[in-house]
Order: sequence, then C-alpha cells, then structure tokens
Amino acid sequence: MVPYGIAGECHERLANRLAKWRIIDSQEARMETEVIAEILGGRKVLGKAIRKPGDLAQLVRDGLPASSVTVLAQKLHLGNSVLSRKLGIPQRTLTRRLSQGSLLTSAESDRTVRMARVYANAVEMIGDQEKAIEWLRTPNRALGGERPLDQLDTDLGARMVEDVLGRIAYGVYS
Repeated sequence: MVPYGIAGECHERLANRLAKWRIIDSQEARMETEVIAEILGGRKVLGKAIRKPGDLAQLVRDGLPASSVTVLAQKLHLGNSVLSRKLGIPQRTLTRRLSQGSLLTSAESDRTVRMARVYANAVEMIGDQEKAIEWLRTPNRALGGERPLDQLDTDLGARMVEDVLGRIAYGVYS
C-alpha cells in the first residue's frame, strides 16, 4: 500500500502536468485557428478577426462568406468550379452567392474549414506551400492510391489524410 502522502504528491504532479498540457494545447489550437482564418481570407474576407477556436466555430455556424471559397481555391491552385464540387456546393449556387455577397450554409462552411485545416496541416508538416499542394494532389499509397485532396469530402477521409500527415511528421514512411 502506498502512503497517502506519496500518492497525493504523485496525483498533484500529474494534475500540474495535465494543466501545462492543456495550456500548450490551447495555445496550439489558437495558432491553428488563426492560420485557418488567414487561409480563408482573414479579417478582410471574414469580416472580423478570428483568434479563438470558439470564434471560428461560431463563424461556421453563422456561415462563411462565399468569397472564402475563392480565397481557398487560389491557395490550393484550383478553380472555383473544382473546389465547389469538392465542397459539395453546386457551381451555380456558388456563383450566385459570390455575386450577391451571400453566406455559405453551416454545412458548407464546415467542409470549407475542414479543407483549410488539412491544407494548413499539410503546409506545417511538409514545410512548404507548393510542396504541400503537390502532396495533396498526388496519389498516396497510404490512402489506397487515392489523392489526399479527393478524401477531404468527408470527415473520416480528412482524418485519414491528417493521420498520414502525422506519420510524415514523425518520420514514418507513408
């Protein structure tokens, strides 16, 4: 049996480590949120500064400006029509929303943010924007020969792509 004093100290050290981890995790989430917001056009397109994950979540619920799709398409070197297909937004609908300055639905906004998040992760893990775009467009054996970009239409597909990126970050052949 462990004396209470030692167990209590052990528990306290563990609690301190968890608290530090939460602070680091929170800081990383804020940085990732700010990067995603910039990829989508930043304050100029989004209409306000996005600093916290909660700010981005609320913006997704309210709907992103349709012009954020155009900004993301430019970052990925894709046409609006190609990206709108990958996001499940009919081209005519996107064209109308762009001309009217309208918002995406929350589901469309969620898919757009997901694609921006994966792009941000690819740039971070690979270390270069152009190489990250090339990686997203190249068939990958770890994804059954599919292109990572083609997997981003579902949450599970995006998770698979992020898993491969994580393996790349840790030097595991993928």
